[in-house]
Formats: sequence, C-alpha cells, structure tokens
Amino acid sequence: MQCKFGRIEASQWQRAQCGGFSIFELLVVAAIVAALAVMVTPSFAAWQVRDRVDASARAFVASLAYARSEALRRGARVVVCRVDAERRCLESGRECVDGVRDWSCGWAVMADSRSGPRLLRSQAREAGILISSNNMLEIVFTPPAGQVIGGLRSLDVGPRTISSNMRGDGWHRCIRIAAGGRVQLMKGSCGVAS
Repeated sequence: MQCKFGRIEASQWQRAQCGGFSIFELLVVAAIVAALAVMVTPSFAAWQVRDRVDASARAFVASLAYARSEALRRGARVVVCRVDAERRCLESGRECVDGVRDWSCGWAVMADSRSGPRLLRSQAREAGILISSNNMLEIVFTPPAGQVIGGLRSLDVGPRTISSNMRGDGWHRCIRIAAGGRVQLMKGSCGVAS
C-alpha cells in the first residue's frame, strides 16, 4: 500500500513514516493497559471509600461546631440527633434504614425554641459509612458556654464493609467531644464498639 500526501506519491522514506501500528503492537499495548487497570481498580475503589470516610467525619465535626456556636449565640439548648427520612430525631433503639441504628442514618442540628425543636441544619444519610458511638443517641450543647451534657464522648467513622485492602486504623477517623464542647478529629479508630 502506498502512502500519498495530497496528489503526490510519497518516497520510500516517507512511506516508512506513514505506516501504522501492526496488530501485534496494538495487542501488546492493550494487554499492558488491561493489566494496569486490573492492578489500579482496587486501589481506586479503596481511595474512594477513604475519601467518603473523611468527608463524613468532616461533615459531622462541622455540624458539631455549628451546634456549639448556635448554643452560645442563641443562649438555648442545641441538640445534634440521628434523624429519619423526614428529618425528625429518632428515639432510642429506632432504626432508620435497612436496620441501621448508628449515626450514618443522617443527623440534624435542632435548637430549642418556644414552639418546640427548630431544624437549623441537617445531613443526609451516607450509605456505606459506619458512624458508631456506644449508644450515644444525641449530643446536647447547653448555654452559656456551649458545654456538652454527659462529658467526654467519642464517635468512630469508618467503612461499613471492610475488604482485605482496608484493614487497619488508616480507614477510620475518631471524633472526640470534650465536656467543654470542643471537638477534635483524629486519624485512626477511637475503639468504639459498633
């Protein structure tokens, strides 16, 4: 087959430059790309899970900080509680979805008012993430200093299902809430039972 540039026939050197890839070269490249994809896919999936754990932990910490600041600003009790699909606080022992009893149902920040609890902010359910807390059903910030009722509390944020490449504390985040209301986010597990 001859390579043509416009109407002019190419010389022998130019024809060598016009040639494409052989089928063998294409198969080798395809095999290398497939092998790389197989090696990278589990790492990519694990990276996505770790990113979701971090995002959930940061969202929870932001909600706690917001609740404390609202308790100080309003001079009223502000509660962070697990919520159902209608964004109402769940009572003790109630499941939200698929038998889930932990904080991954979603949560809301509610302020006490004369007419009852008032929704200030809510966070939707995060499937695939486990936020466990040793039966802590709500976190109450009280005025005038924004203290938390009940002393030091801990929440463990991690993947709900753990694969073989997700073992260890690197896949968990620990949220500690001091009695004074300050919140701290740390890498690793808190040791909270699910």
